[in-house]
Amino acid sequence: MTALLIAFVICLPWVGAISVVLVGDKRPKAQHMLAVVFAAAAGLAALILLSFASTNSAISIPMGGVFGDFTFVPDGLGVFLAAVAAVIGCLAVIFSVDYMAGEAQLGRYYFLMLLFIGAMCGLVLTGSLLLLFIFWEITALCSYALISFHNDDPKAVAGGIKALVITQIGGVGLLIGVLIAYAQLKSYDINNLLANAHTLPVGDLSFIAFGFLLAAAAKSAQIPFHTWLPGAMEAPTPVSALIHAATMVNAGVYLLARFYPAFAPVPGWTDIVTIVGVLSALLGALMALVATDLKRVLAYSTISQLGYMVYAIGIGALYASQFHLLSHAVFKALLFLCAGAVIHTIGTRDLRQMGGLGRQMPFVRNVFIVGALALAGLPFANGFWSKELLLEIGIKDAVWAFVIMLIGVGLTAAYSIRVVWLVFFGEQRTAYRVHDPAAAMKISLTILALGTLTSWLLAGSLGELLQNMPPFYQFNAETTLELVNTILSAPVTWGVLVVIAFALAIWHWRAPLTAVSDRLQFIARAAAVDFGFEWLNRQFMKGAQRTAIALRQTQTGQLNWNVVGIVGGLVMVLLILVIGR
Repeated sequence: MTALLIAFVICLPWVGAISVVLVGDKRPKAQHMLAVVFAAAAGLAALILLSFASTNSAISIPMGGVFGDFTFVPDGLGVFLAAVAAVIGCLAVIFSVDYMAGEAQLGRYYFLMLLFIGAMCGLVLTGSLLLLFIFWEITALCSYALISFHNDDPKAVAGGIKALVITQIGGVGLLIGVLIAYAQLKSYDINNLLANAHTLPVGDLSFIAFGFLLAAAAKSAQIPFHTWLPGAMEAPTPVSALIHAATMVNAGVYLLARFYPAFAPVPGWTDIVTIVGVLSALLGALMALVATDLKRVLAYSTISQLGYMVYAIGIGALYASQFHLLSHAVFKALLFLCAGAVIHTIGTRDLRQMGGLGRQMPFVRNVFIVGALALAGLPFANGFWSKELLLEIGIKDAVWAFVIMLIGVGLTAAYSIRVVWLVFFGEQRTAYRVHDPAAAMKISLTILALGTLTSWLLAGSLGELLQNMPPFYQFNAETTLELVNTILSAPVTWGVLVVIAFALAIWHWRAPLTAVSDRLQFIARAAAVDFGFEWLNRQFMKGAQRTAIALRQTQTGQLNWNVVGIVGGLVMVLLILVIGR
């Protein structure tokens, strides 16, 4: 039964992807229906799979030779993240029924969406390092293609290429780590690496650990690889909700959590992970505070919130990181889809042209506020509980990091109220016709809003689920009632709420504080240009382009020489593999 459920979770979206293409773009209603049916079936299978969590391999496909066995293990971490990917993916597909109505090349859109959902589920469920890398690259391909979906828009194409190049830096790091692990252990089995990491030479283990960290930072848009995520906002908004808020960017967090037991003893690894998380949380919040594009505010916010999860892993709070991952996936998907409803209606993403939408879009206003409360960490939305738990553990570790994260909490509250006010309150700044979203959009938004208010009640169940892990892990979890008592009685909680209240007060009385804000304009200017990281990334992109132009000279255009090169390369790879054995 478990093997069948895993097959359904991964393969049903792929069958759906093929189906929507075969139906053809001349039958959009059938494409919408097929996409929703297959996405919903995969989501249901993923939820049922939660009851079959186990540390035993459920599927093992012998591939022979250097490929080893392709295995799938439904342990607690894997089935949890598969459920997040499949369920959020299903809601994004349902939202797309109205959002993408009338769009050309609908088959290509749904094909890539469903291909991504299946690949993401395969990534977290596989027990093979080789398959992990393959699924990792499939998600990168889907991300690139979906960002560039509107391929007649130069900004969309540029955003897709930028995302592909930067995330492929991480892909190289992951590949190096996988190959070193295989060279040392003669196995691609993930649990084998976790069990025998201590037997590896320190240098080799360090290469693997930091290679995986490079992969995680690039995939999860962490400093200094974060600049691809704002550019990815050129994708259709359901894509932003699925890939760039709730699922793909979580792959890096998953990678760090999955291999934490193996890499924690590596000198300096946890310190670097903590620093990356802290910087991403702080700088992402500052960039969100000054951004004027609605989707970019949410993109920078995603960078910041992922920084909280990375920080939690760095201090060893694995359960808190996954609890916040769950909260963030729900409330950030809600915020992105609300943004999509707004943009779909008024045709602009510029916050300076919005205002007063709350009177004309009361449903979207209400559910967006629910998501903003969770983002800001206010009671009693899910973000409050997960963020408070994370910070309560953090104060017991490095005080300097906790103080910076506390500053980030205040900034998060400030940009949350800023975006709510600029979009839904105040005076209408531009003439536009407004209407509330259609039925399919409301279904997704309603479910996500309810999830934002109630998913924290699953804290105890999540802890029990994560106990179904190999013995290398220590997910120290409490029941939901114990967690509530712990958080409400902790002085840290009330200190954090004071910081949030202070940030909200500063926003409310921002006019009298103009003189102070003027003195801080140098920070705002730096944040507006991504603190210089965008310039660095442009230089890297130029270097990649120059390298590609130089390599172009190796293409002779003569078929015979091309065949010789392909065969010669294949022979060299085979020789290396044979000698390596």
